[in-house]
Amino acid sequence: MANFDVAQLAHVELFSPKPEETVKFFTDLMGLQVTEKQGQSVYLRAYEDFYHHTLKITEAKEAGMAHTAWRASSKEALERRVQSLEKSGYGKGWNKGDLGHGPAYEFQTPDGHNMELLWDVEYYEAPEDQKTKLKSRPQKRPNIGVPARRLDHVNLMTSDVTKNKNFMIDELGFKLREHVVLDNGAELGAWLSVSPLVHEIAVMADQGGHKGRFHHIAYWYGYPQHLMDLADLFAENGIEIESGPAKHGVSQAYFMYVYEPGGNRVELFGDSGYLIQDPDWKPVKWTEDSLAEAIVWYGGDLPEQYFTYGTPNKESKIILPIS
Repeated sequence: MANFDVAQLAHVELFSPKPEETVKFFTDLMGLQVTEKQGQSVYLRAYEDFYHHTLKITEAKEAGMAHTAWRASSKEALERRVQSLEKSGYGKGWNKGDLGHGPAYEFQTPDGHNMELLWDVEYYEAPEDQKTKLKSRPQKRPNIGVPARRLDHVNLMTSDVTKNKNFMIDELGFKLREHVVLDNGAELGAWLSVSPLVHEIAVMADQGGHKGRFHHIAYWYGYPQHLMDLADLFAENGIEIESGPAKHGVSQAYFMYVYEPGGNRVELFGDSGYLIQDPDWKPVKWTEDSLAEAIVWYGGDLPEQYFTYGTPNKESKIILPIS
């Protein structure tokens, strides 16, 4: 298959039982912009996202990920991936598109996470009062919150890391960048990308053995000072900070995890330590004896709920070593 048929993470749709509060979190605190509203959904984007939206919030009874969308590198690349997905047995068929993009091909991961692949997109056009002289940026930097700059990645909880990792590699052309391998050979987590980024998607073992749960969405905030400002802002506004600010070993990124009011976990991710330009990159392998450093390089341990809580929320307990 062509290695570059999938170009990037395009957008994510999240379910929220508290949509108004969820949207307020993303706009007032994270500085995202509302592009459009339709029915029970609100479409948003960060100020350096070029497309119509990178986040769609839809009202539902419980939190979780409705779907993740990837943009193909061309119309021909989309057709190639569709043919392969149909043969794989994981394809679901075409939809008519949505606000901001044309027809998309729907499919599922082996664990049942809903995804779609598309080509035709609508680019954001800033109104006159939001246009910037910085030509490489689609709009002015917002004067609200500590604005997130762009969508970065998603993290999915899976019942079988290796199976879902291989699906992303074999069907969509992702490359394995880093992974955690236990002494018994099982993979605890894998980080994959189709670009020089360390990852656009991560898959991690669901400690409860559940299938299809969502761990987090990540927005890139910029630099460590912005992260400290965000921590102060969240604390002042009653947002639960699960962990951080701290630094991961995997990805070398400075991070903070919080819960938006609807119950989904959100990562503020930034100042990533490296990009991968090497076409012959050998995946970084972390093992049980280096697990602590992989998870948190410095800044304090992650709480147990980081490894057990996902959306939709289901009872879970730790069944694999994490420290």
